[in-house]
Amino acid sequence: MFVPSAKSNLSLFILLVVSIALFIWVDSSREFRKQKNYDQKIKAAQLMQTAEETIKEYQVSRGFFIDLVNDPNQTTLIGEKNTIITTDRGNLNAKLTSLNPNMAAVAIDYLKKAKLKKGDDILISCTASYPAVNLAVLSAAQTLGLKVTMISSIGASMFGMTNPEFTWLDLETLLLEKKVFSFKSVAASIGGGRDLGRGLNKNGREIIMQAVERNGIELVHENSLEENILKKMEIFEENSKNPKLYVNIGGGLSSLGNSINGKLIKLGLNKFISIKNTPLKGTMFLFADKKIPILHLMKINEIAEIYDLPIAPVPLPEIGSGKVFLKEHYNITVTVIAMIILSILILLVMFFDHHQMKLRDDEVYKD
Repeated sequence: MFVPSAKSNLSLFILLVVSIALFIWVDSSREFRKQKNYDQKIKAAQLMQTAEETIKEYQVSRGFFIDLVNDPNQTTLIGEKNTIITTDRGNLNAKLTSLNPNMAAVAIDYLKKAKLKKGDDILISCTASYPAVNLAVLSAAQTLGLKVTMISSIGASMFGMTNPEFTWLDLETLLLEKKVFSFKSVAASIGGGRDLGRGLNKNGREIIMQAVERNGIELVHENSLEENILKKMEIFEENSKNPKLYVNIGGGLSSLGNSINGKLIKLGLNKFISIKNTPLKGTMFLFADKKIPILHLMKINEIAEIYDLPIAPVPLPEIGSGKVFLKEHYNITVTVIAMIILSILILLVMFFDHHQMKLRDDEVYKD
């Protein structure tokens, strides 16, 4: 007669087979549940996709260059490496990652964590280096019905909006005219070194200033970075009396103050910034001093990894993919039942082993 025992190979084999079967049962019970604000995240991602399609249609219709190697998804949002308005080096992989329309859902997640509601004012400082991240934030803001005050810098790092004939400001105007978004920048600076175009040649700076004039917004071009920062503060405060959030996209010096400052602040939402000894405070830090929460969006690949979005995907993912939309859960009932079954079997083996030992002890005692 078979008696379960931890010393029995058959007993151990049965436990192994049952354990594997229970593991497969539990694993197959996994289900995906919608994350918070699922519908708004889908809507924002769809809006970002619409914006990207609108931009592509416009640029293709005008014969603008598409680099099939550096822009394999043919979005037209990956600019040429070096043009007359290229300001700095750029991370191509990060820019390819940012093209994913589901980045707009990430922006929704951040804005919701800031407890924003319809009609709230937000401030955005963006650069032309990461146009797709700008689109993600604007798509989220539009979806949530927020009021936006945005100031841009127009010089772009490699593979950003480096087309002198179609700058970030021209893109904004296009999307406003096509009624994709209901807002655009209220002012812009040249960007680059000192936020004054240092590193660009004279023609590059003039082309950017012409783009600002062509798009009918205010040019921020003071005598120094410090004066540019103060001027942008003045413009922000004139246009938004009660901002609930400041969003920094990229590494614009007028926002950070100094490039090292961007590395000192954690990515994502910062309700408070306690760093005091910064070399120079840009608008981000000045608003943080006013107790305004900060959304800091740099190192796009790291943000994508946090939200389980692919790095430099080809082709672009379907809308709704990633744990920002759906979270994996195990069926608790199945898991508990499997644990009970396995526990009972183990206890049975322990019981029979203990019983056998007791019988042997009794026989020894009788002898």
